[in-house]
Amino acid sequence: MRILLIGGGGREHALAWKLTASPKVEKMYCAPGNPGISRWAECVNIDVRDSEALVAFALDKAVDLTVVGPELPLADGLADAFAARGLRVFGPGRAAARLESSKAFAKALMAKYKIPTARFAVFSDAEAAKAYIRENGAPVVIKADGLAAGKGVVVAETVEAAQAAVDMMLRDAAFGEASSRVVVEEFMQGEEASLLAFTDGYTVVPMVAAQDHKRAFDGDQGPNTGGMGAYAPAPVMTAAMLQRAVREVLQPTVDAMRREGCLFQGCLYAGLMITAEGPRVVEFNCRFGDPEAQVVLPLLESDLVEIMEACIDARLAETSVAWKDAAAVCVVLAAGGYPGDYRKGDAILGLSAAEDSGALVFHAGTALRDGRLVTNGGRVLGVTAVDRDILGAIDKAYRAAQAITFDDKHYRKDIAHRAAARVH
Repeated sequence: MRILLIGGGGREHALAWKLTASPKVEKMYCAPGNPGISRWAECVNIDVRDSEALVAFALDKAVDLTVVGPELPLADGLADAFAARGLRVFGPGRAAARLESSKAFAKALMAKYKIPTARFAVFSDAEAAKAYIRENGAPVVIKADGLAAGKGVVVAETVEAAQAAVDMMLRDAAFGEASSRVVVEEFMQGEEASLLAFTDGYTVVPMVAAQDHKRAFDGDQGPNTGGMGAYAPAPVMTAAMLQRAVREVLQPTVDAMRREGCLFQGCLYAGLMITAEGPRVVEFNCRFGDPEAQVVLPLLESDLVEIMEACIDARLAETSVAWKDAAAVCVVLAAGGYPGDYRKGDAILGLSAAEDSGALVFHAGTALRDGRLVTNGGRVLGVTAVDRDILGAIDKAYRAAQAITFDDKHYRKDIAHRAAARVH
């Protein structure tokens, strides 16, 4: 098989690594890819949002399967463009991708089909939103309706902070068109978990539950980021809670989308709050999480290509999906200052030593300059380790992370601290 992978971050590097492990794969292309992905695939310089060029490339190279990594091309309708030309693609069409591209759409769907989530209201008028906040009080969560690279969410502890967030989004257009509407929702108490699932639009097969670390600094302090690390399995997602999440959230959502005429095929990601009353939806994504993919995919025993083909052909119910009895931890090495201003172009050393220790090093923001590997993004590398238990995986990941050096390297020292605390 010839595969085209769309994207160029850490998630796509993890996907490239797992996809090429399949004996079915004879050749892989990646657009645009990165230096790490180039070990597994031929990288081609096509923008992820240039659907015409991507379709033309896939047709020219007789690509058998295209896998879309990031959310933006899915929201643009890239999967529809491929399907219209008879090309097989893993990832939902534009209508189904609204589960991620419009928080207002997702909340309305959940309200209609009684899928558990926070109480909410949607506003495009700043004064109306602020009046609602005054009436309901704080803490409260303000979300930009559209895609804002994981940064369009403010958890406001006070009414004043919430109103300032409304002004920032609606009046100052901080996220452009993405914040032309805002969702104001109740603050939920509990522990978060990321539950990804394969789906063919009918059957839902959950993956191993993970937990992401969004805040920049130890102890879950500092600004939100795209994710400073992740681990799996997340102990908060017990076997009983996993069954509830599938029964109360994932399956009803896939069924609801089908009833609404938006067949959802691909990876459905539910960001869940595990509350005293059970799982409640924080958000939906329409693709693999980043960095969750970097810990979930190394635990997948089965052939990822076979699973993706089963999702496209609506035969997931008859496909085996097996998982390793192990734990995985990913520590993100970021450029100093991230998620604010950060430098690029610093030399990266020590990758061989990290990989020799048994870790997987996934490239997120790297580039080759004059034959040297250098930093080229806020999140530079994801260092992932797999071990038989969470403490072993933590130890292995951090030893590998310490072997890698670049100027002003920043990383959290407490990834998987909740799971570790449950062991001690």
